[in-house]
Amino acid sequence: MSEVKLAKVRALVALAILASLLSVAKFSPCENTGWATPDQYIHACYSDLPALFEARGLNTNQWPYASADNSVEYPVITAMVMYATSFAANSPASYFNINIFFLILLFIATVLLVRRMRPEFAYLVPVAPAMIASLFINWDLWAIATMLLAIYWFDRKQYLGSAILLGISISTKFLPIFLLIPIAFIMWRENNIKEAIKYIAITFGTWLVINLPFAITTPQGWWRFYKLNLDRGPDWGSFWLALQQLGINLNNLNYLSILLLLIAFTTIAILSFELKYTPTLASVSFFVLAAVMLASKVYSPQYVLWLTPLAVIALTHKKDLHAFWVWQATELIYHLAVWQHIAQVTDAKFGLGPTPYAILTLVRIGGTIYLMAVLARRALKGRNTHSRLLDLLFEGSKAYP
Repeated sequence: MSEVKLAKVRALVALAILASLLSVAKFSPCENTGWATPDQYIHACYSDLPALFEARGLNTNQWPYASADNSVEYPVITAMVMYATSFAANSPASYFNINIFFLILLFIATVLLVRRMRPEFAYLVPVAPAMIASLFINWDLWAIATMLLAIYWFDRKQYLGSAILLGISISTKFLPIFLLIPIAFIMWRENNIKEAIKYIAITFGTWLVINLPFAITTPQGWWRFYKLNLDRGPDWGSFWLALQQLGINLNNLNYLSILLLLIAFTTIAILSFELKYTPTLASVSFFVLAAVMLASKVYSPQYVLWLTPLAVIALTHKKDLHAFWVWQATELIYHLAVWQHIAQVTDAKFGLGPTPYAILTLVRIGGTIYLMAVLARRALKGRNTHSRLLDLLFEGSKAYP
C-alpha cells in the first residue's frame, strides 16, 4: 500500500473513531441517569443494550431462548453476542460499555469495507449525522459488517465465501435475506443459473447449520423472533403506523406490506432491465433494503445504519451528494421525533403528539424515496440503457402494418 493510500486509510479510521466518541457522548446522559424513563427518550439516548440486560434475564446469565414468552427477540448470533457479553457485565452500564466496544470496532470495519467499494465517498459514512446518532441503539452493526463483506466478495465472484457470510449475516439480523433476490437476478443476467442455485443453497445451508441446534433444543424461544414479526401490528417509523395515527386504519397489514414490497421490487426489476450492463450487487443493495424498510410494519431509527453504507456505495457522482444530505436531514429529524413521541407516550411533561410524529415519519419516508429516485435517475442517465422491457410491455400493442 502506498503512503498516500495508507494516509487515507488512517484518516478514515480517525474519522470513525471520532464519530464513535461523538456517539458515546450522545448516549452518555442516559448512562448517567441509569436509563430512567422518560429521560432516556427526552434526551434521545435510548438503547436496547442496557434495556434488555435485565428485561431478558441476561443479568442472571439466562439462556437467551430459555423462555417461550421472554426470549430475546433476535436471531441466534445476535442472541449469542448478547449472552456471551453478559458474563463480563455486572450492571446495565457495564453491559452497555462492553457491547459498544465491539460495536465501535465493527463500525471501523464497516467504514473500511465501504472504502474498498467506493473509496471516493467513504468519508460520508463516519460523518453522516444520523449514523452517528444511531450507532449504539442496537446490535445491528454485527450483521451490517458481515453483509458488506458478503457483498464485496460477491462482486469479486468469490461466491463460496460470500454465501457463507450472507448466511451468517442472516443469522444475525434477518434483513440481509432479501439480498438473495438481486443476487439471483444478477446471476440470471450473467446466464449463471447453476451458480445461483449453488449460492442460495450454501447460504441456506449455513443458516440451517447455525439455527438448527437452537430450533431443536429450544424451539419456542427460537421461534419467538419470527412469531413477533408475523404477529406485530403497525410499529414505530412505519408507513402503516403513520396512516393509523392520521386516522386511516387498514386491516391485513401482512398482505398489504407484502403487496407494497412486491410493487417496489417490480419497479426495481424494471429499472434494472433498462440497463444493458449487469449491475453489481453493491449498486442495487441500497434500493432493495430501502424498499424492504419502506414496506415493512416497522422502520426502526437504527435502520439508517444499514442504509447509509449502502447509499454511499450506490453514489457515483458528486452532483447527487445533495440528495444524500437531504436524506440524512430527514433521518435526523425523525431520530429526534420518535424519541420525543415515545417520551409523550411514557408520560413526559413535554413531547411530540401522534399527528406531528406521523407527519415527520412521512417526511423521513419521503427523504428515503427521494434518494432512491436520484440514484436511480443517475444509473439510467447516459449509462447505455435500452427499452427492451418497455417495448415488450407497450410497443406490442401497436397495430401490424
